[in-house]
Amino acid sequence: MDDVTVIGGVDTHKHTHYAAAIDDHGRLLGHQEFPATSPGYDALRSWMRGHGIVAAIGVESTGSFGAALARELSRNGEHVIEVNRPNRIARRMDGKSDRLDAEQIARAVLGETSTAIPKSKTGMVEVIRTLRVTRSSAVKARTQAFNTLFGVMIGGPSHLRDELVDLTKRTLVNRCLRLRPETEDLLSLAAEPARMHLAGTKLALRDLARRWKTLDGEVKQLSSQIDALVTSAAPDLLQLHGVGTEIAGQFLVTVGENTDRIRNEAAFAKLCGVAPQPASSGRTTGRHRLSRSGDRAANSALYIITIVRMRRHEPTRAYVERRTAEGLSKREIIRCLKRYIAREVFANLPRPAA
Repeated sequence: MDDVTVIGGVDTHKHTHYAAAIDDHGRLLGHQEFPATSPGYDALRSWMRGHGIVAAIGVESTGSFGAALARELSRNGEHVIEVNRPNRIARRMDGKSDRLDAEQIARAVLGETSTAIPKSKTGMVEVIRTLRVTRSSAVKARTQAFNTLFGVMIGGPSHLRDELVDLTKRTLVNRCLRLRPETEDLLSLAAEPARMHLAGTKLALRDLARRWKTLDGEVKQLSSQIDALVTSAAPDLLQLHGVGTEIAGQFLVTVGENTDRIRNEAAFAKLCGVAPQPASSGRTTGRHRLSRSGDRAANSALYIITIVRMRRHEPTRAYVERRTAEGLSKREIIRCLKRYIAREVFANLPRPAA
């Protein structure tokens, strides 16, 4: 069995992973289920190697259920390929099961329809990604808390509403923190309805203000930590005009820790959705259209840089004037600038150590 070239495929789940192995001619060698634990990962790798020389292993969902498995396989020297799009034609003809999905993943690697190298999910960039996700959740919760506070205040008693309605956001929160609800009126069945309403409104506003204040402190702390990490990880990227720590952090998360998995700046442009796609057919040749694929958050970051440079960057302003004189629309000029900026960003991404 040592001279058999093995291609593996793994269909990942929360508690178990289903693996299939085929040879370089596409013949099924075996399939088996393993627990999604560290001993299970070792058993899966040993089982794969028991069929021959492992050339590559395709893993589904390397950013979620398959992240730990992909890390473990890469750490042990296996060539891991990210496979996230199932073969819909095969699924329609043959049906769906864990065994069939694992086999189709292996065949996608063998047929080179899936060639992407997964992100390493280790190191500083993974920490930045985790902190950004946490901060995004805190920002959403903070916004929801203030919207709820504002709604309660608007529907509250008139004299309380009149005191608070014209205040700015932070002043309103601070004023609500100082409210002192009469809890005896809230708990007493003999209290007047108006007094009970006032006490309940004050209590709700104070608790919502405390929640907003807690979340605001959490957002500020996470932002300072992210700024320090991004400054340390990508100092060259921050030197570009229009690139701050938020945008630089997005590019780092999009590319991942192992930036060498992006072969060239054209691949990076396609990853960001700014590579023009051919749209020729019949007698219409040389036509291209805007790409709608790629990481839309990275595409948005490129758009923000473009708008900033069109307003405050003299070389970009001169370029816009020249292309406008040539007859290009503003939308077409922005598309060209995003492609140029993608090339500049790729050249300044941090490179892994040799």
